[in-house]
Amino acid sequence: MDAHSRGRVEDIDPADQWVLNPETGNYELRLDHSAPQRPAGGGSQGAAPTRRTPPAPRSATRSGSGSGPRTRPAPGPAAAGSPADGARPVPGQRRRSAAAAPPDPRGRRKRKQPAPRKKKALLWTAGIMGFVVVGVSVTAYVIYDKLNGNINTVDVGDAANGGSLKDGPINILILGSDVRTGAGNEDYGDRENSTGHADTTFLFHVSEDRTNATALSIPRDLKTEIPDCPTKQPDGSTKVITGNKFTRFNESFGVEGRDPGCTMRTVEKLTGIKPDHFMMADFNAVKTLTTAIDGVEVCLAEPIRDDRSKLDLTAGDHTIMGEQALAFLRNRHGLGNESDLDRIKMQQQFIASMIRKMKEETLGNPKRMYKLADAVTQALTVDSGIGDIPKLTGLGQEIASIDLKNITFATVPVKDNPAEAVKATVVLDETKAPQVFSMLQNDVSFTEVKKKEKEAKSKQEALLKGARADASEVRVDVYNGSGVIGAAQQTLVWLQNQQGVLKSSNQNNAPKQDKTTLEYGPNQADQARTLADLMGLPATAMKPAAEQAEAMQPMKLVLGGDFKGAGTSITPPKKAPDVGQVGADKRICAQ
Repeated sequence: MDAHSRGRVEDIDPADQWVLNPETGNYELRLDHSAPQRPAGGGSQGAAPTRRTPPAPRSATRSGSGSGPRTRPAPGPAAAGSPADGARPVPGQRRRSAAAAPPDPRGRRKRKQPAPRKKKALLWTAGIMGFVVVGVSVTAYVIYDKLNGNINTVDVGDAANGGSLKDGPINILILGSDVRTGAGNEDYGDRENSTGHADTTFLFHVSEDRTNATALSIPRDLKTEIPDCPTKQPDGSTKVITGNKFTRFNESFGVEGRDPGCTMRTVEKLTGIKPDHFMMADFNAVKTLTTAIDGVEVCLAEPIRDDRSKLDLTAGDHTIMGEQALAFLRNRHGLGNESDLDRIKMQQQFIASMIRKMKEETLGNPKRMYKLADAVTQALTVDSGIGDIPKLTGLGQEIASIDLKNITFATVPVKDNPAEAVKATVVLDETKAPQVFSMLQNDVSFTEVKKKEKEAKSKQEALLKGARADASEVRVDVYNGSGVIGAAQQTLVWLQNQQGVLKSSNQNNAPKQDKTTLEYGPNQADQARTLADLMGLPATAMKPAAEQAEAMQPMKLVLGGDFKGAGTSITPPKKAPDVGQVGADKRICAQ
């Protein structure tokens, strides 16, 4: 029995039947005596009513008839109960099936006095999926089976970093597909590819201390390298799809059967950051999510009239939803230079406004929460590592407390492709892009999180403050733990020929590590500071030993995954370069 029939009488919304249990802090299903229920095993309409308790959370692997993951129907006429007409599967995609809860033999317990309104709102917020960049707002206590059964998953193998969501920074790839399937989408997106392309893409970075987050937009027309990509096939086998050394980013998904894992690998190649998980939504998701929250407010400095998307908006404020919201996000021909970069700015404004709407108006409203949770879980496709309600909710709880002013939207710094006479694509800005990537790699905030900045600065000043040795006196052994072939020899040549560090040697490979480290004795601190200055090593790379080094003993430099080339500083920028970043709390009118 699904959520729409469970406990519904006439116009009673199921969400209204979930009430707070002050003893547990959870919301539980309480059905009114006037709402007769069909027994679990079926029966006539005249059977005596029974009461149900909320279904207990179950693992992703279910037992019994009709349980466990099932394959989504192939393209064609929609099967009964399918979520959307014309929807097409992503390779490897699965949908979970829902099962009814067993009857509660205890009958109905007496309802206790609800918590004060303020406390209730806080409890709602604590249980909400905080990851609202694409409207992912799911509660573990709202009709668990139905929502869990909505979620689509894709096995992307080792393309996802996975691991614990409670330790370290979190990097989520938000992928918007331009697939045209679904009623009303004929005028948008990819007209040939049934799975679409990588359209709107964000790398959402959440800091280790959960005080700030950065949503980094990746332009679809950016020329970059797509690496070889192993993809799971419907029969369970793995096929390696050949990469492309220099092509548009949006071809990382859909083309030649590439799945979201291929986009994740492309992002890692581009930024040096391996996504932990991905979330993907298509055009239908935009329409259903914006309708579920009763529209998103946008502001225009100039009117937009575009015949292709049929978008016709005057200058000023508008609340848009459904088809109009999709046209707003897809439009670029009504903008100044009709570029994808201008469209990205509008998309960032739209998503920031959606976040504000959800935090300010949707949280604490049971009807809106149920409507949104149902829409989101039907629209969402995720990797198997977060493919159920408890995992999605756990992710949300990790980041739900981030203040809007500390959520920053930025775009990968790019410039026009110099190889093109007619400008159609872009390439990385070789100066600013590495700075932005370095900030995310080193978990440096784009926002003014004062306490964190002060602590990092004090630590660096303490370790790097003091006398320096002459470069000719520096003794160091160089090891390669970066995974980059020849990195140690490249660094050695640079140190000896360009920096005068002649007492240095190449010790070849070391076990692979993420960060570069420099180990030294207390009596070598002046040498360590000199080498740190030359190489741009951060304070976190400095590893002083407890014991003094022996005479003539060299320091130990191990190059890590943050190595970008000899002579390239490893220290991240102290503050963000100006790349036009905007805080989620700022209300800005699109130009």
